[in-house]
Amino acid sequence: DPDADHHGQTLLSGEELRFQLEGLAGPHQPLPDRRFHELFEERVAAHPDAVAAVHAGREWSYRELNARANRLGRALLARGLQREDVVAVVTERNLDWMASVLAVFKAGGVYLPIEPHFPADRIAKTLTRSECRLVLTETGSTTTLDKAMDSVPETRLLLVDDAYEEFQAAEDHADGNLGVAVGADQLAYIYFTSGSTGEPKGAMCEQAGMLNHLQAKIHDLGVGEGAVVAQIAPQCFDISLWQLVSALLVGGRTLLVEQEVILDVERFVDTITAGRANVVQVVPSYLEAVLSYLEQHPRDLPDLTCVSATGEALKMELVQRFFAARPGTTLVNAYGLTETSDDTNHEVMRRAPEGDRVPLGPAVQNVAVYVVDENLVPVPLGAPGLICFSGVCVGRGYVNDPERTRAVYLSDPHRSGTRMYKGGDYGRWLPEGKLEFLGRRDSQVKISGFRIEIGEIDNALLKVPGVDDAAVVVAERPDRGKYLVAFYAGAAAIEVEVLREWLGRSLPHYMVPVSFHRRNKLPLTANGKIDAKALTALATELEVVDEAGDPPRTPAEQRVAAAYAGVLGVAEDQIGRLDHFFDRGGSSLSAVKLAIALKKTVSLKDI
Repeated sequence: DPDADHHGQTLLSGEELRFQLEGLAGPHQPLPDRRFHELFEERVAAHPDAVAAVHAGREWSYRELNARANRLGRALLARGLQREDVVAVVTERNLDWMASVLAVFKAGGVYLPIEPHFPADRIAKTLTRSECRLVLTETGSTTTLDKAMDSVPETRLLLVDDAYEEFQAAEDHADGNLGVAVGADQLAYIYFTSGSTGEPKGAMCEQAGMLNHLQAKIHDLGVGEGAVVAQIAPQCFDISLWQLVSALLVGGRTLLVEQEVILDVERFVDTITAGRANVVQVVPSYLEAVLSYLEQHPRDLPDLTCVSATGEALKMELVQRFFAARPGTTLVNAYGLTETSDDTNHEVMRRAPEGDRVPLGPAVQNVAVYVVDENLVPVPLGAPGLICFSGVCVGRGYVNDPERTRAVYLSDPHRSGTRMYKGGDYGRWLPEGKLEFLGRRDSQVKISGFRIEIGEIDNALLKVPGVDDAAVVVAERPDRGKYLVAFYAGAAAIEVEVLREWLGRSLPHYMVPVSFHRRNKLPLTANGKIDAKALTALATELEVVDEAGDPPRTPAEQRVAAAYAGVLGVAEDQIGRLDHFFDRGGSSLSAVKLAIALKKTVSLKDI
């Protein structure tokens, strides 16, 4: 057909196209015609006195957790909560957080997680963009929230303790299930992620997608009846949700681990051991810190059956170290996006795979994954292309952001009546039908599991008085992982603490660069754009050639300098006695490694 449009053609035969669309899709598994919280209520009826959750020495049974969630749900309904109204939950990661999340789902609302330590400006933007009308919070978590509420006067605040008391003796059936009808296509939650325009974007996911993901996790990670799942992810990280509630669907228990425990690897290992955790999910950079500790202090960890790594590329060297330390434990490489109800691919490993890369694995149940060209046509098997997703996992779009939604939430051209999400990752299919990650197509990166748009940091940095031009790049070294480095042009140098303080007003801590460098002018490419490649190379070079000012004098200082050098990946003679660990590129994660290197002579708080 010499007159055919080349855009409509494909290199695939009909047989290969069918194989990619059907053979590489996840297995079809019918979902129960009930919502997640209703399945939890069935478990409450089956074993009300079993332990549902543990946190900092406190335990709640299924009965108590359900009763508290019902009281909170009634308090929300009493304040006029309607179907798909957004409820922000601003609490620490504790038992009340768990009850609050359940309450929102039971009442038919939409769960919006917000960390209480986020900057007031970011909280206000999140509440405004999501049109949130109710905030469920606790005493002690309102420092920045109170400031944010000044700019959203139409939003009402409800304290958890007040809600408990309101319905504790109000009526005999206050603890009974609410019975609010919630549909499979109803909006379940909104997670805000970094946005390239300087504004965070809120991904909306529905009840069916959430339940499908929970069941995939239960099946692939072996979360059986009585299993203990560790909850360790921050509230703003979408993986926090399955960690919080998956065990409740099978009669297991959730072990909530405090952030201060996570930042102390020894305490973390002690906590998951004492809590008899069976399933733990961490980002690879934290897994490396845990393995370093276990290599120095071998432990049995007899209850640990499965570790999942997610949020960053999992490297083969780390997988090999894992199985050397834990030969009988399953390791799962999990991959997915917030927009696709969290993870869409699981590579379940019981030994290190062949080759030099760790695959992302096959698609999970009821999910189709495509590797396509710019016209959304599948490319031949093994060829690189853009990774797209189809099926129940695909969310509804970005809240109150139709332009962004139209760009990436599409009708699936291969499955009539199905939504497709066009992701930003490149990948390819391996011969065994597993997906392999090949990189990003935009300026988005993941550091310590958090999804970051570099453009959002650039925009924040340009608002600092005295900054004329700015660019943030990602540097990476084998011994340190990825970290953010900022360059700026201006008439005069600006104190690092001033820059950090300014960025901290609008950005969460994980988006603030670890180091800042002033230049008279930033390098440009031939077409006049900032040369990010040149700055990335310069970022590593600057740290390598840094000269120490005043060298260490005492044996104690020399020991600290040696630990700095090992963790930061620089020569020991480049560490001065007045060097600040974080100014030299340290991060909260590398501080954990520093405490291990110093054999707990100092605590993380000391650092």
